[in-house]
Amino acid sequence: MILALNASPRSNGVTTTLLRAVVEGIDASEPVQWVDVNGLHVHPCLGCLRCRPDRVCVLPRDDGHRIGEMIADATALVIGSPCYWGNMTGPLKTLLDRNVPVFEYLGEGLPKPRQKGKPALLVVASNAPSPWHLLPWQSRGTVRVVKTVLRAGGYRLHRVINVPNARRFEERRSRLEAEARRSGAALTRDL
Repeated sequence: MILALNASPRSNGVTTTLLRAVVEGIDASEPVQWVDVNGLHVHPCLGCLRCRPDRVCVLPRDDGHRIGEMIADATALVIGSPCYWGNMTGPLKTLLDRNVPVFEYLGEGLPKPRQKGKPALLVVASNAPSPWHLLPWQSRGTVRVVKTVLRAGGYRLHRVINVPNARRFEERRSRLEAEARRSGAALTRDL
């Protein structure tokens, strides 16, 4: 199963649209589970470290636990997030914070990845025009922070679709959707 995490609060926004196109490109023989992160009920991490080295979060069971199990079981991960202050959206950050043990094992010594070798794909959209979107406080920052999580988990980042100037998306929509579908198809071949 391929897991698609949509962190956009807009059902017809650029991030959601391109994430849908990625999913359309995935081979029909691969089941895809779509999760709208903004509709989840996830309590924030307390930083208690009782989930370490390899246990689940001790907070009362919520969607954070459920999605963590899905991440662990998925053969590939597709994440879409608009750029918010050079970062991922708050709900996505909360979900990922709650699932550190799903991404890495921390026993004695250095952390070890738990999702080693699984492919991942990232979709990011920003209102900043090119080349300004590459500034650290624009979508480049969003890409960097999500890559940090993916690297910690041992994912192989298959592709990053980083769309600048989202306000003018309609002018490039067909080309970007076609690129996203091709990326989804390539992700399937990479499994």
